[in-house]
Amino acid sequence: QVQLVEYGGGLAQPGGSLRLSCACSGFTFSSSAITWYRQAPGKEREWVALIVGTGGTTNYRDSVKGRFTISRDTAKNTVYLQMNNLAPEDTAVYYCNLKKGGQTYWGQGTQVTVSA
Repeated sequence: QVQLVEYGGGLAQPGGSLRLSCACSGFTFSSSAITWYRQAPGKEREWVALIVGTGGTTNYRDSVKGRFTISRDTAKNTVYLQMNNLAPEDTAVYYCNLKKGGQTYWGQGTQVTVSA
């Protein structure tokens, strides 16, 4: 069955970096679209970055453009989110998401905290 497992979260200082990973299994990874979402306390879940299809087209929400980079390793069936120049407003639980065959799948999430 489909599994999405995120890891790599933690505590970072403002201006610091973290790299999140989403290990995927149970579906055809290379042709699928994977989206990173985040949810801050008291706020709605929002999409952050997306990587699509065999060509690996990417897209980002405006607030992370130039700071975050989404990528994937098809040999490892893993999607990454490299986060640089982190700010306190990036504090959230980060989730990876797959929409496939009319179903939506979520990982368990990984906590990112940006604080001095």
